[in-house]
Amino acid sequence: MSVLVAYGSTGGGTAEIAAWIAGQLRAEGLAVHLEPAAEISTVDDYDAVVLGSALYAHGWHVDVRRFVHRFAGRFTDRPVWLFSSGPLDRSADTGPVPPIHHAEAALRDLPAREHVTFGGRMTTEAHGWLGRVAGQLAREGHAGDFRNPERVRAWASRVAADIRSVPGRDIRG
Repeated sequence: MSVLVAYGSTGGGTAEIAAWIAGQLRAEGLAVHLEPAAEISTVDDYDAVVLGSALYAHGWHVDVRRFVHRFAGRFTDRPVWLFSSGPLDRSADTGPVPPIHHAEAALRDLPAREHVTFGGRMTTEAHGWLGRVAGQLAREGHAGDFRNPERVRAWASRVAADIRSVPGRDIRG
């Protein structure tokens, strides 16, 4: 029995958040599989799913949007949680951030129990188009690491408690 933690990330910040979540779920006694959303071909072996995406100007990462499309309706008997990573300021730590349209669609289409937004990370070391965006954001004072590992782990701990309380399932590792 296992929990899938899947994510879409271009610069690695969201992948690291997913790893923090997976680590906390493991620390809470759950068996966890951590994988990029693009590499998931089946969800049949998972009893719960945590799906996360970096936020971009166009919305969620394309790999996560494809995951939602591929597996829509497949989780009616299993719990799903969603997270986004992206505000390049401390707004995600000061109060709830409404889900963007892709997250709203995933809440409905998977369906999911909850969506949470965490702060993002944009460093000037990024390459390609992301590097150009990072450079512009740095000039505007928005580059940096706005993630909060303690908040992420606290949320993952609540998810673990919810997973363990699912009736009729024993999904401890």
